[in-house]
Amino acid sequence: MPFAISADHPCLPGHFPGRPLVPGVVLLERVVEAIEAAHGPVAGLRLPQVKFLRPLLPDEEATIELDGAPPRWRFRVLRDGIVLASGEIVADAGQATA
Repeated sequence: MPFAISADHPCLPGHFPGRPLVPGVVLLERVVEAIEAAHGPVAGLRLPQVKFLRPLLPDEEATIELDGAPPRWRFRVLRDGIVLASGEIVADAGQATA
């Protein structure tokens, strides 16, 4: 699922002034959106493992790769084939709705 965070996104002015970077929480928000688009709403999410390896700049296009099924997914956020972030998201077993 390709996406880009617009240079006028409200999270960017403070992260960081003069050299804006997309915050990791915004990347994770997009990962959750991709999971919900594929599997329906999920709640009670945990992030047992997340690594941010490289920054995403405003207006750069990235993609999300998902592997798994409710209640556990592995993800990678990539830009031009380079891993920017990776990790695992787990929904409470009673919370995932597929």
